[in-house]
Amino acid sequence: MPAYLRKVFLDPEGALRNGWKALGYFLLVVAISLLLSPLYRLLPRALRTVFPPQGTGVLACLAAAWAFLRTEAAPLSALGLRLNGRFLGHLVLGTLGGCALMGASAGLAWSLGGLHWTRTPGVGLAALSSAAWLFLAVALFEELLFRGYAFQRAARGLGFTGAQTAFALIFALMHWRNPGMAGATRAWATVNIALAALLLGFCWRRTGSLALPIGVHLGWNWTQGSLLGFGVSGTASQGWWTPVFHGRPEWLTGGSFGLEASLPGVLVCGAAVLALGAWKGSTGGASTASGS
Repeated sequence: MPAYLRKVFLDPEGALRNGWKALGYFLLVVAISLLLSPLYRLLPRALRTVFPPQGTGVLACLAAAWAFLRTEAAPLSALGLRLNGRFLGHLVLGTLGGCALMGASAGLAWSLGGLHWTRTPGVGLAALSSAAWLFLAVALFEELLFRGYAFQRAARGLGFTGAQTAFALIFALMHWRNPGMAGATRAWATVNIALAALLLGFCWRRTGSLALPIGVHLGWNWTQGSLLGFGVSGTASQGWWTPVFHGRPEWLTGGSFGLEASLPGVLVCGAAVLALGAWKGSTGGASTASGS
């Protein structure tokens, strides 16, 4: 290999640079997903009810990460997937934290006169449980994709701050095709989704595990959509409660997009980012994020 190409692709130790690893991971996830998607459609309807479509994305992310980690002689658990009591504790803590964040955002919007709620008839515990299972699959997929192998290798190459900035932008831009992403809603939603990405990145950094960000992501979406009845990133959701808007500006409530496109959401999520930025954490991902 010519010397100039060697510098582009390989680090001084002769290993593939972390940026190329991150890009290769994304491409492999896409390739595996394209392979699994038609197989998923062949599953019986009953199995597709139990196994949500996001499950194929989870499998693709795990398979791609395993393939790249094999080249580094590292186990899959090195991503922060060591399934033990500590992992379960962080998952529960994160879920409760995500519920609290969204509850605080909704409470702030309510206190400012933006809306009230009415009980949704016909929505019971079975619906809440089914939605929690779906949102768990969504959280697993998005956290493996955006805080897993690619993010962690970017943190090695760019430093944690550089990776946070890059992936917050990517995470926000990936939501631009969602329903309702137009005008002022797009601006508020982009800010809040980018802040959420920073929050979830800090969750990994401070614990060295993906359990906390998975839990926060799950609690955030489930409370917003399944419990409080808001849209979830523009996708309509029937909740335990139904919000009744009072005709106030959409920046106060997020409108049909959900609280992620509201000022209360930005304020609460921003405060959580500052708090996690100041928290030293228990184990931290410092060793994973260091290096060139």
